[in-house]
Amino acid sequence: MEGASLTRLSTGSANQCGVSTTQKLITSLRAFLRFLNFLGETRDDLALAIPAVAHWRLARLPRCLSAKEIDRLIAVCDGTDYRRLRDRAILLMLVRLGLRSGDVARMRLSDIDWNNGTLQVIGKGRYQVRLPLPQDVGDALLRYLECRPANIHIDHVFVRSKAPCGPFASGDGVSSVVKHALKRANIETPSKGAHLLRHTAATEMLRNGVPLEQAGLVLRHRSIDMTAYYAKADVALLKQIAQPWPEVNG
Repeated sequence: MEGASLTRLSTGSANQCGVSTTQKLITSLRAFLRFLNFLGETRDDLALAIPAVAHWRLARLPRCLSAKEIDRLIAVCDGTDYRRLRDRAILLMLVRLGLRSGDVARMRLSDIDWNNGTLQVIGKGRYQVRLPLPQDVGDALLRYLECRPANIHIDHVFVRSKAPCGPFASGDGVSSVVKHALKRANIETPSKGAHLLRHTAATEMLRNGVPLEQAGLVLRHRSIDMTAYYAKADVALLKQIAQPWPEVNG
């Protein structure tokens, strides 16, 4: 097989697969061609004919919900039913504070400071931060806790609605709450887990004028570059991170 044919083969496969799959395919194909060259089966190193895949970190636009979709999502949890009150509190925590699913699953009653209106979150690497508790999130939490079964003697804030009524085993249970709420609200999105609402929270913060540094603190990003990723959802916000060309004066 000639180099041109190999190039067409790899580019044709790339049009039918995702970036990750294409990268694995190219790595395997290059390794195989180098092996053939090592055995003397080919005169030239045909691996050089396989092009690289252009893939830049944080290149895609963040997937998030619109303001109207957020309202619809929260509205499907209206009511006085214990499970709906729990789901409403979970959704508001995710979409207002940008918490991760694991943050919500691990949350303890002792993490809530009602007197000062703050919430302690322990995230990746045991990294701790105390966040302000928005009024609607606090109200939803209080209504849920008031209706939580009195016979549940555990310190976790959120518990499963089905027996045995223990804490969520992992963040997957929290993502399941989001998935079912999206289905009830008839909202179609490529991503259906809790991270969709984290993306939404980050984008909403920046759209409402929250500085990148402050949004990064709430989201507990280690790098401002990660926070700036969400600024791509609004062209006006890109001006905050755009750097002038060296050749341009003033």
